[in-house]
Amino acid sequence: MGFQVDSEVGALRQVIVHRPGLELTRLTPDNVNELLFDDVMWADRAREEHDAFVGQLRERDVTVHYFHDLLATALDAPGARQFLWERLTTATRFGPGLDRPLERLVGQTPADTLSSLLVGGVLKRDVMPFIRTPSLLMESLELDDFLVPPLPNHLYQRDNSAWIYRALSINPMAMAARTRETVNSQVVYNFHPMFADAGLDIVYGNDSLMHEPATVEGGDVLVIGNGVIMVGMGQRTSPQGIETLTRLLFAGGYVRQVIVVELPKARAFMHLDTAMTMVDRDAFSVYPYLPEALRSFTLTPRGDEGDYDIEEHTDLFAEVAEALGLDKVRVLRTPIDRAGAQREQWDDGNNYLAVSPGVVLGYERNTIANQFLADEGIEVVPVVGSELGRGRGGPRCMSCPIERDAVTA
Repeated sequence: MGFQVDSEVGALRQVIVHRPGLELTRLTPDNVNELLFDDVMWADRAREEHDAFVGQLRERDVTVHYFHDLLATALDAPGARQFLWERLTTATRFGPGLDRPLERLVGQTPADTLSSLLVGGVLKRDVMPFIRTPSLLMESLELDDFLVPPLPNHLYQRDNSAWIYRALSINPMAMAARTRETVNSQVVYNFHPMFADAGLDIVYGNDSLMHEPATVEGGDVLVIGNGVIMVGMGQRTSPQGIETLTRLLFAGGYVRQVIVVELPKARAFMHLDTAMTMVDRDAFSVYPYLPEALRSFTLTPRGDEGDYDIEEHTDLFAEVAEALGLDKVRVLRTPIDRAGAQREQWDDGNNYLAVSPGVVLGYERNTIANQFLADEGIEVVPVVGSELGRGRGGPRCMSCPIERDAVTA
């Protein structure tokens, strides 16, 4: 089949993950909030948990690609470093005194080390060996101050790119702390031989333009199957982003319908997959106290230029069932009091990653939700995530499927 994602729950074949690296050791109490984490992680334990998570995927015949390795290989391809340099370093970003030193850093650093720095951040001391000209910015910094901040949210590979059937969006991110993730993914998809020779259909974000406020993040995109996607509209994915992406998808014939779900604009609902994920052919795990009257819209194509019609509807899951050709879908809301539901949702209690229909990976700590799904016939593979979950992302967040089968009856 090649690189294509045809569902949320069909057999998962290939996935990209990022094993926590240098960036977690550079999380501190001073920078943790601006880097969108809630606490300083125990990096070694997080790596152990991630290794176990990868092992669980491989046990189910999923081919796992590490983002660090993909990026390092891509950086050695002809033209990759110039591409990176043009997007990462400008005189206005760092001042003219650092323009040339940073170009030398990008051009001369071994690929494996550079891959670590692009995610882990670049300190003043990293650039010092390349300095030949005066720089006021450098004079103002301490040796361990960042020129380029770390990207700890690369752990959550779901967001910076999204495969939608045979189309790929390299997503313009909403938060400043994550925008450089898009640049790193552009390097991978444009220059790694596995992708560069595959004739990818990259429909959005593969440029150096400023797309804000038309932002899209992959945690808001659910490929539910049958040519349909659900997209969350909230804190991270804007109406402008949804409309831009929808127009491109319709014009290319990649999807036949887009169902938009309006989310509460709160950190606990930062993405659609914090509120609901698909766990079987006909079933969604849904946060129990998600408002029943959630607004939703259906976008359908009009003509072949990408134009579309918009219809608001009052019953989201009736619309989903119709789109999937089902009489109804099972909406699995864990029977739990509001405080318990909030605790489990904060620990990604609805952020399940399906590896096949009715078989999902979820954090073990969400015992009530996991048992409820088990009682409903869903096999939950428990994932240890006491450290991994501190960045507010579960197994679905940590994975970017690049090949997944369609669901058959």
